[in-house]
Amino acid sequence: MSVPQPQPQPIRVAIVDDHPMVAEGIEAILDSFPDIVVVGTYCNGRGIIDAVEDVRPDVILLDLNMPEMGGLTACEILLEEHPWLKILILSMHDSPEYISTALDHGARGYVLKDVPTDEIKRAIDVVMAGERYLCTGAQGSLAPARGAGHLTNREQTILLQLAQGKSNKEVAIALDISVRTVETHRKNIKKKLGISSTAGLTRYALEHGVLRDATQKF
Repeated sequence: MSVPQPQPQPIRVAIVDDHPMVAEGIEAILDSFPDIVVVGTYCNGRGIIDAVEDVRPDVILLDLNMPEMGGLTACEILLEEHPWLKILILSMHDSPEYISTALDHGARGYVLKDVPTDEIKRAIDVVMAGERYLCTGAQGSLAPARGAGHLTNREQTILLQLAQGKSNKEVAIALDISVRTVETHRKNIKKKLGISSTAGLTRYALEHGVLRDATQKF
């Protein structure tokens, strides 16, 4: 008599997107696969950070631009505390700078939201296997942020925040760090880039693709 083989555990996936219809659509897609279970949907980065210990996802599907806390900051914080997580970015845009910045922050893959249904599943399988995944539309777009490669991940995140006109206090609240820490990073960024003003930082971010359009969602 043969001994039944244990069934593999399903892949636990969390969805983070501030558009309910998008999140519900992705959840419906993933629910059709027997080896995937959606453990929660969240409308911003703070939501998944607060819930990650309870729901313990294997893979997080993460949008980039969301209220309260965006995807880049969430990605950085999540991986600092839970380095085994696999984070897969789902985005509307294929800008090389956005893709490279997301990967620099530790994301394991980048998928455009208009990909066929089965490509999201393929991306999850690939990152679960320990590999990096770029969807067809993002392939060939990978490039380091021009001119900003010598900034650390944290400095690039703060540069993005400052270039959108946020004050030191607003950046500190958004990133959950002290105002003094923001001030220190701000000085270091200016020193590295040879820039003396906030207007100069904004101009630099625009010219070098770090910030393509502050009013446009990722």
